[in-house]
Amino acid sequence: MKISFPHMGYSYIAFKWLVENMGHECIVPPEPSGHTLDLGVRYSPEFACIPFKILMGTYLEVADMGAEVILTSGGMGPCRAGYYWVMHQYLLDGLNKDIKVVAFEPPLCDLRDFWKKLRKIRVTGGLSVKEFIQVLKITWEKIKAIDDVELLSHEIRPYEVKRGDTTRTTWKALDMLDAANTLGEIEEARREGLKILENIPRDPTRNPLKIGIIGEIYVVLEPAANHYIQIMLGEMGVQTDRSIYLSSYTRNNTIKNLEGDIFDVAKPYLNEAPIGGHGVNSIGETILYARHGFDGVVQLAPFACIPEIVAKSILPSISRDLGIPVLTLFIDEQTGKAGVQTRLEAFVDLLERRRETKHKQKMERLVI
Repeated sequence: MKISFPHMGYSYIAFKWLVENMGHECIVPPEPSGHTLDLGVRYSPEFACIPFKILMGTYLEVADMGAEVILTSGGMGPCRAGYYWVMHQYLLDGLNKDIKVVAFEPPLCDLRDFWKKLRKIRVTGGLSVKEFIQVLKITWEKIKAIDDVELLSHEIRPYEVKRGDTTRTTWKALDMLDAANTLGEIEEARREGLKILENIPRDPTRNPLKIGIIGEIYVVLEPAANHYIQIMLGEMGVQTDRSIYLSSYTRNNTIKNLEGDIFDVAKPYLNEAPIGGHGVNSIGETILYARHGFDGVVQLAPFACIPEIVAKSILPSISRDLGIPVLTLFIDEQTGKAGVQTRLEAFVDLLERRRETKHKQKMERLVI
C-alpha cells in the first residue's frame, strides 16, 4: 500500500520510517505551503478551522502523489476534531479521490478498535507480531529523540551569536536521526545531534525573556501553521517553552493518562463542565508557567476554535491573579507572518519594560 499521513512538525521523520518498515510505500506529505492552504480553503466548509483546511489541502496533495491510504488520529470529547476525518473522507469522495482515511481513536477510548486497525496494516505489510512490536519500539524512540533535539534547539537559540546557526544545526541533527535505523543508531544520532547543538557559539551573558507557548495541538506543533513562532521568538532573543510535544501527548493518550495533574491545576478556574480540545491544558499550563517564573504566555488558537475561545475568556483572570501577561493569536488563512511578527515584537517590548520596572522597584526597596 501507498500510505501517507498529516504533516505535523518534524514527526514525519519517524512516521516515514514506521510506514516503510511495516512493508508499505510511504508518501511523505509536503510541508504545508500557500498551495496547501489554497487547496484546503477551496474545498473545505467556510467556517472550518485552519487545521481542518491545512489537512484537507495536504490530503489532496498526497492523493495526487499516489497515496492510497491516509493514517490520522481521531478524538474524543466536545472538540470537533474527532469528526474531521469523517468530513475529510466525505469531501475526498465527492472529489472522486480514490483514497481512504483511517483514523486511530485514542486507545483509552476504544482499545479493541485501535489494535484492529493496527493489525490490518501489519498483516498487509507482511510483518510478524514480533517484528511489528520492534518497529513500533524504534519509531517511538525516534519520536522521543526528535523531540529532544527540538526542545534543546529552542533553549539555545536566544543565546546564539550568529543568527540562524541553531536552525541550521537542528536540521543537521534531524537528518542524522532520519538516517538512523536501529535503537543503537538512534541513540548515537541523538547524542551527536545534542552535542552539535551544545557546541553552537553562544553569549552566556544574555538574560532572555521566558515565554510559554500553549494552545490547540496542531497549530502549536506545526511550524508552518503558526509561522515558525518559536524560531521567530528565539531570534528575537526570547527563550520559549512549548507545552505540547508529540512524545508527551502520545504518552498521555496511549501509555498512561497523565492529564489528571493538569486538570487539578486548572480546576480553581473551571466548573465541572468539560470544554474539549486542549482548552483545559491551556488554562492549567498558564498557571504552571506563572508558578515557574515565566515572563509571559502566548496562546495559539485556530480561529473559531471553541475550546480555545473558552480558555481565552478565563485567561485574563489567571493573568490578573498570578501576574503573567498572555497574548492570544487566533490563526486562520488570513493570518500573515508580518502581522504575527509585529504583535510578537510589541508583546516582547511590553515584557521587557515590565521586567525593567520590577527590577527597578526591587532595587528601590533594597535601598530603603
